[in-house]
Amino acid sequence: MADPTESTSKSSSDLGLKLAYVLGLILVVIGMLNTLPAIPGLQGLVDSITGVEGLTFRRFPYEYLFPLSFVIMMATVALNHSLWRASAKSGAVRRGFGLFLDVALVVMAITMALSYLIEIDSVCLIDRLNGSRAEMIAAALQDEIAFAEMMGLPAPTSVDDPSCVTNLGVWIFLAIGLAVTVFLAYNVYVWGLPLVMVAIIIAAYTMLTIAIWYFYGADDMNRYWVTILGGEPRQLIDGRPNVEDILVNSAQGLLGRFMGILLNTVFPYIVLGSLFGVSAGGKSLIKMSFILTRRLRGGPAHAAIISSALFGTISGGPVVNVLSTGVLTIPMMLKRGFNRVFAGGVEAAASSGGQIMPPVMGVAAFVLATMTAVPYSQVIIAALIPAAAYFGALFVTVVFQARKQGIEAQGELPADMKLTRLDYLHLVMIFVPILLILFLLITPKEAIGCGPITDFFGAVSIETADGCRNESLPWFFQVVQNSAGDSGSAGWWAAAVLMVLFFLDKEIRQHPRKLLDALADAGILVSTLYLMFLAVSVIDFCLNLTGLSAYIARDVTFALNDFGGAIGENGLFLFVALVAAMLLAILLGMGMPTVPAYLNVALLLGPLLSGLGISIFTAHMFVFYFAVASAITPPVAVAAFAAASITRADPMMTGFSAVRSGIVMFVIPFIFAFYPELLLIDAAQLVPGSTSEYLPGYDGTIDWLSLGWLAARLSLALYLLGSVLAGFDFKRLGLAESIARLAAALLLVMAWPMIYGAGIVLTVLIFLLHTRAARAVTA
Repeated sequence: MADPTESTSKSSSDLGLKLAYVLGLILVVIGMLNTLPAIPGLQGLVDSITGVEGLTFRRFPYEYLFPLSFVIMMATVALNHSLWRASAKSGAVRRGFGLFLDVALVVMAITMALSYLIEIDSVCLIDRLNGSRAEMIAAALQDEIAFAEMMGLPAPTSVDDPSCVTNLGVWIFLAIGLAVTVFLAYNVYVWGLPLVMVAIIIAAYTMLTIAIWYFYGADDMNRYWVTILGGEPRQLIDGRPNVEDILVNSAQGLLGRFMGILLNTVFPYIVLGSLFGVSAGGKSLIKMSFILTRRLRGGPAHAAIISSALFGTISGGPVVNVLSTGVLTIPMMLKRGFNRVFAGGVEAAASSGGQIMPPVMGVAAFVLATMTAVPYSQVIIAALIPAAAYFGALFVTVVFQARKQGIEAQGELPADMKLTRLDYLHLVMIFVPILLILFLLITPKEAIGCGPITDFFGAVSIETADGCRNESLPWFFQVVQNSAGDSGSAGWWAAAVLMVLFFLDKEIRQHPRKLLDALADAGILVSTLYLMFLAVSVIDFCLNLTGLSAYIARDVTFALNDFGGAIGENGLFLFVALVAAMLLAILLGMGMPTVPAYLNVALLLGPLLSGLGISIFTAHMFVFYFAVASAITPPVAVAAFAAASITRADPMMTGFSAVRSGIVMFVIPFIFAFYPELLLIDAAQLVPGSTSEYLPGYDGTIDWLSLGWLAARLSLALYLLGSVLAGFDFKRLGLAESIARLAAALLLVMAWPMIYGAGIVLTVLIFLLHTRAARAVTA
């Protein structure tokens, strides 16, 4: 299997890689222009330069942007991951098959792009070329005008897009079928069989249910075994609208919402991450983290947690994070005396946690925001407490391990850990873009322009009954206002600022090619990501076509009702359902990146979880966390295996160590499923399917006193759990004390005062006995 994240921008004599490099740069130019924020006066400047009024140079129409970008992406993938090139030392048959698959990927991409333009009503390519579309629009407009005159209404000036008259007809079945086959086959090569296997199984199930309908009909058939495409007589042509939907639907289509997510929101962040990879900021982050933690027992292990959290929120990839920071932090941990298995495990756990660390949490978090229709700025807020709990627990785990191994704080700062002027420059390059993203995401548009600062610069505002309203704003504040609250614009400005800051670095000034290399790598990565999204799209439209996930949700809910009521009324049933979802998320996520691991379970189980008494957003956050956790979960713990390649320890033992260190990743989703107030946003408290009705016991507000009390109990419970997994606190824990600590931790997170009160009493008793025994041991 090829490495999907392989960098190809290094110097190479291979023509294919050079072409991939160029196409990657072209895609970045298109993507960055498309996400260019609204800048006052820029449209007029472009019009005056080009002499064309209203020329579109940003936010391109999706019906043209998507197919063009798709062809560029697939051509880039075929050139970058060429199966023909990879099989150069193989036999003629295998190499010929590789060439065939490379060509087939590009040909089917072009075919799908042209089919999209032919079938989508806003283009109707063939009708447009033969002139019939203009005639249809004119005729439809005349009919609308005549109707308006008859009814005494204002005459319309436009009409809705008419349906395409000339289309692919029945050939669309063959085109879509061949395209899906080629896309899945190339996914097996680039991303591996586990990711594609789910898509293959779902697609095979869909084809089987369609065949059952076609040959046997729907009468007396179980709904799980039949997909009805039309009426009687049964003809496949009746299913043409559904197949056309697979192509042009903006939600479930092959060129639908996932293309929109990549090109309209995520694109600048992928560019930003690639740019960060060029800088030497990773080492500077580690130095800064070591300085902050050198007086703690954990020393370099704590530094690894901080640097991995900061670097991970930029890179968003656990394996990339491990290989970037782990090569420096793991040797430091080993030098201080931490054993190899623990050092690899804590690095893997910290690096995986970068995907839940605000403000930039990786591609999966942006997908989550789109899937739940919750603004990304709200997703950041929702992630705050869980992320704090996770990295706080990692810190405590390191403390336990340091006590266990008798490791003391170093105190002194080694010469190679002192920050130089160049390090400070690198830290500026890291923190300025991150702070800029944070500022733009959390600042509402209405907050720009009202206040003494903007007044000082000449802003004119009026106080009204509804608040402050801007009458005029200086140009700079107009730019800020246009970008505030928009995740795509925030990422764009951060990438633009970083490119400017790069030229403060002498190394970049001497080798500006590095900047181009980073941009080309970003374009190649986006292309490879969309190949993966094609496999997920197959799952998406197949589930939509068959209704499988809705059937599962309804039947499970009814079955649980038969056993004693809805899950919203029974915590035990909710717990059982969440455990099942956890196991499925980990199973489907083995060996996969976080995005498909999350999407596979969200598409399959999302309707079920949201129908069991928790909000849609909370259900997706639950699945998202376990998709992240799959990177450290044996037997296919990719982040742990990457760390083991550095420590030279047993990969499986490193995986189990990562689970022990990162246990909060497996615990905190259950906590916020029962206590959605921990997510801090309205969307976590809403009844599924409602925009205004709240879950029982909630009203959309946060009781900060109660939340603080819950957070304190949760912190204490996580401390107890971490000590049990480490087998150590101030001394080694016996079996009886470990059981007592687990019981106390469970009691502490219960909702009823009598129960968590008993947990507090038990915890106090445990600590008193433990500290007394520890003093006796050291006396």
